[in-house]
Amino acid sequence: MDPQRSVRSSGGGNHNTIRAAIMAVVMIVFAGYLFLWVMLPTNPYRLKWQPKLRTQTASTYFGTTHGATYLVFTFPVLLIAVLGCAYVHLGKKSSDNHTKGKNGNNHRLAILKRPMIIKGLGIVSRIEIAFFLMFIALLIWSFATYLRNSFATITPKSAAKKGEEVWEVKLDSASHRLAFIGNIAFAFLFFPVTRGSSVLPLFGLTSEGSVKYHIWLGHIVMTLFTAHAFGYIIYWASVHELSEMLDWPKTGVSNLAGEISFVAGIILWATTFPRIRRKMFELFFYTHHMYIPFVVFFIFHVGINYASMMLPGFFLFVIDRYLRFLQSRSHVRLSSARVLPSQVVELNFSKTKGLSYTPTSTIFLNIPSISKMQWHPFTISSSSNLESDNLSVIIKGEGKWSNKLHQLLTSSIDRLDVSIEGPYGPTSTDFLRHELLVMVSGGSGVTPFISIIRELIHTSENLKCKTPEIILISSFKNSNDLTMLDLILPLCGAPSEFPNLDLKIEAYVTREKGAPHEEQEKTKTRTVWFKPNPSDAPISPVLGQNNYLWLGAIISSSFIIYLIFIGILTRYYIFPIDHNTNKKYSSTSRALLHMLFLCIGVFIAATSAFLMNKNKNAKEKNIQIQNMEGPTPQASPNSVFYNADRELESLPQQSISQSVNLHYGERPDLKKFLFERKESSVGVLVCGPKKMRHEVANICSSGLAANLHFESISFSW
Repeated sequence: MDPQRSVRSSGGGNHNTIRAAIMAVVMIVFAGYLFLWVMLPTNPYRLKWQPKLRTQTASTYFGTTHGATYLVFTFPVLLIAVLGCAYVHLGKKSSDNHTKGKNGNNHRLAILKRPMIIKGLGIVSRIEIAFFLMFIALLIWSFATYLRNSFATITPKSAAKKGEEVWEVKLDSASHRLAFIGNIAFAFLFFPVTRGSSVLPLFGLTSEGSVKYHIWLGHIVMTLFTAHAFGYIIYWASVHELSEMLDWPKTGVSNLAGEISFVAGIILWATTFPRIRRKMFELFFYTHHMYIPFVVFFIFHVGINYASMMLPGFFLFVIDRYLRFLQSRSHVRLSSARVLPSQVVELNFSKTKGLSYTPTSTIFLNIPSISKMQWHPFTISSSSNLESDNLSVIIKGEGKWSNKLHQLLTSSIDRLDVSIEGPYGPTSTDFLRHELLVMVSGGSGVTPFISIIRELIHTSENLKCKTPEIILISSFKNSNDLTMLDLILPLCGAPSEFPNLDLKIEAYVTREKGAPHEEQEKTKTRTVWFKPNPSDAPISPVLGQNNYLWLGAIISSSFIIYLIFIGILTRYYIFPIDHNTNKKYSSTSRALLHMLFLCIGVFIAATSAFLMNKNKNAKEKNIQIQNMEGPTPQASPNSVFYNADRELESLPQQSISQSVNLHYGERPDLKKFLFERKESSVGVLVCGPKKMRHEVANICSSGLAANLHFESISFSW
């Protein structure tokens, strides 16, 4: 046996053992965290556990309540996040993390992963439905328990003492408790949209695939907060105290702050519904920034102590958001673009060899010459293993922003300023466990499958691993769109032949009855080469190759810095005034100072880590730029160099064209095609219009073919 291979196997085994231990600790801590939310509305927690915990954690540094809240609700989640960083880092170090998975676990969970189509939720798995129902059960249980304990103390006599009717007192209590239930959903709201999250990978999730959970939670939060707000408005009107709506006391709950937060939330919420989001994306994009006043005034409304229960998710989001800001401040090196006749462009960026990502990953682009504010996500079409120096994305012109980009690239330009955030994607993929991969795409939905095919080309030709047979079923409206299949292979770096990869492409042109005439075929793909600025750098990981270890350091150190600042502030400034009574020092000022020092902690830790990695990677970037400057073509598409490049490019494309079977004037019979597959394990991936995704999901969930394993691929273009 090869000694080096033995050492690698041993190292991978040690990594897997450590990862298993980390996962065990994470599951224990997470179970305890959920248990606390279950017990939160009960009398044992409120009357026994909480008072005792507050007594034991009270200090002049964190007051009588903050210490207990940090210990019970903040620390467990941050511990999970830090452990998640170590877990993902070790996973990246494992030799088999990109393609191999645990077949036993996947087969055991196959039934639970089968898709279902639920109106209002879309395509979901049985596991997702189970967790969704458990979460709804938690909300119902909490609300029912709160009401039962609260209503037990409401009697005609107690209501008369307040000069109110029984129903008015109960409405006051119920409205108050609705806010408590909304806060449970609010505590989890920001986890799914933390793009560089170390928590989501622990549960096999990505930020792109978890957006739907953010949408579900957002609707739940705003529904409950709306009921809470209108419940109190009705209550105040019935007891003739509408002036309470303008109340902003020095200490305690601020009603006015709550109303400002609610208005910001309503504006944000109104633009999130699918029809508005699709037709007026820019309105949705800009109003979504109302989350900032929504959160800030929410904290002013409830006070920093209670808001600390929801702190962990937002804290991790702030770290991620600031790191994205740091990454986006510089322009990246755009080397070339391929312009297709179908309003599709492929942008090719230089990247450092240390930047690795998995198929179906996404990247966010900002092009200031089109819009300085707008960021758009796009699925990466390249493979970091096949193209070690290049990263590419495919963009179809179907909106104002993308159409402007296409117009720019068809004009005479020799450079384009581009900023990026990312990449973001799954920490590993598991395509090799199938005998056959069936990829079903509609239009530009072929984009993520291009990255998968390129990755499997690398696996079959360079690693000499057995890869599954691939059948790509692509539907296009017009024959011009067929040129997207030319992008399956990169502009350079791909082998001219790949005999070890069994690839078949069934391409359907639905709106044309036959092949186009020769005159229509003359329009070809055009390559544009750019002259980047010397300051434009190759795309690199924002925190270097060990980015998750650095992220864990940022999470822990920024929170420690925050605690040190707050401890000093409370001990030497707030305590001499308030003496831990929470009745003398302004609640708003306290909340503002906490938010300020939290941001300062994130700023110090994240900026330090970013600058250290930036200086460390500067030499590597400079060497790579010098190596690229020599051979980078400076010619136009009509030059001799361009034509020679097209000649070279056409060689591997011949291999692709031999794999394509064209169908005109028809749509694929997906049901017949999938049910006829007899392989023991068929991975069915679909990416395209909603109707297509639902059709494939229905086929795979019918139970008529147990060998079909469905996966809906998220993509952005």
